[in-house]
Amino acid sequence: MKIRTLAAGLLVGALTLTACGKEGTPSGGTGDTGTDAAALPTYTVAQNVDVAGSPTFAKIKGAGKLTIGVKDDQPGLGLKDPTTGKFQGFDIEIAKMVAAGLGFDESKITFTTVDSAAREAAITNGNVDYYVGTYTITDKRKTQVSFAGPYFMAGQDLLVRKDDTSITGPETLKGKKVCSVTGSTPIQRVRDQQLTEAGNIVEFQKYSQCVEKLITKEVDAVTTDDAILKGFAAQDPDNLKVVGKTFSQEPYGIGLPRDDAALRGKVDDLLQAAIDDGTWQKIYDATLGKSGSAATPPAIQRY
Repeated sequence: MKIRTLAAGLLVGALTLTACGKEGTPSGGTGDTGTDAAALPTYTVAQNVDVAGSPTFAKIKGAGKLTIGVKDDQPGLGLKDPTTGKFQGFDIEIAKMVAAGLGFDESKITFTTVDSAAREAAITNGNVDYYVGTYTITDKRKTQVSFAGPYFMAGQDLLVRKDDTSITGPETLKGKKVCSVTGSTPIQRVRDQQLTEAGNIVEFQKYSQCVEKLITKEVDAVTTDDAILKGFAAQDPDNLKVVGKTFSQEPYGIGLPRDDAALRGKVDDLLQAAIDDGTWQKIYDATLGKSGSAATPPAIQRY
C-alpha cells in the first residue's frame, strides 16, 4: 500500500483530521473532506501587536505575511492533503494559533515544507519566520536556533509490521534494519547507542518513505517519536503497530532565530495562554488526539 494512498485515506479513516478555515470562522465548516471541524477552536486575531526588540517580528510585520516551516507527511501532526493542498494537524493548528496571537490570520500564512535536516538552515537563513514540526529541543540545536515551548512532550518508539513479534523494544534491534529521517534526533540516538549495526541504519528525507519501506519489508522498524508513529499505525492498523515502549523524552519546541529573545518570549506567552484557557487541549483533541493517544500540555521552559 502506497503512503500517498494512506495519507488520502486519513481524511475518511479513523484518524480524521480537520483543516482550519479563516480565522474567527468555523474551521472547515463548508469543506468537502467530511471532517469534524466543530471540534477545532477558532483563533482571535490580535490587533496592533508589537514585539519590541524583535528583528524577526519587524520583518514579518513589514511584509504583512508569515512564512512558517512545517512537515507535510506526519498524520495527526503536519499533513498536506494531496487533493486540496491544505495542511492540517496538531502542529499546523499550533502554528495558526501563534500566528493569530501575532496578528496574522490564515490568509496571511504561507506554510512551507522543510525536512528535518534543513530546519536550522531554514531558520537561520530567514527562509521561514518560525518552524513548527515535531522539532525536538536540544542543547546542540540551541547553538544555532532558539525554541519557544515546549508545546508537546513525545517519546521515541518503534513502528513495526503487525505480525512481527521479534521486536519488542530498543534492546531487540540488533541485526534489524532500522529507518528514520536524516538529521533527526531518533536516528542519532540509534547510532550513538549502537542499537543496531551501522550498516543496518537506513535514512530518508521523509518518515512516509520509511513507512513504505517497512510495509514492503525492506526495513524491519521505523523509529521516531511515538506521536508520529501512532498516526501512521492508525492509518493502517491491519499491517502496522507501535511497540509502545518509549525510550526517550522528546520536547517539541517552536524553532526561532537564535538571538531573537523578544519573539521567543512572546511565543512562550501565547503558548502559555493557550494552555491556560483550554485552547491547547481543544487543538490536541481535534487532531492528534484522534489517534487514541491522550496527552496533557507540558510546562513551558523559558530561558
